[in-house]
Amino acid sequence: MRLKVTVNGVPYDIDVEVEEPEAPQLGAIVIGGGSGSIATPSTASVQATSANAVVAPLAGSVARVLVEEGQEIEAGQVLLVLEAMKMETEITAPKAGTVAKVLVDKGTAVQAGEGLIELD
Repeated sequence: MRLKVTVNGVPYDIDVEVEEPEAPQLGAIVIGGGSGSIATPSTASVQATSANAVVAPLAGSVARVLVEEGQEIEAGQVLLVLEAMKMETEITAPKAGTVAKVLVDKGTAVQAGEGLIELD
């Protein structure tokens, strides 16, 4: 870089070399923990379901199954109840139809996105 500097009224042209400071490198960011153990990522797997399946909106366990195979259902009818963290969530039918297959039983642990009931 070229600078013009005036000292006691006398102008000087000076070439200046500017060194860029090295940017600090960030280390690993650890949130929580403290036990010193390293968490390893895992993947959850769920059963494949048909396009007509009613799926679990959250992970939990099946508290009650209120329908059976072959039963006619109305849109909005409660099909089963999931329990997660001491809270119950009613799973309702998205449309009217017939229950083709019940994929879970009372007490079954399910993951979010897992098929619960197939409709015709």
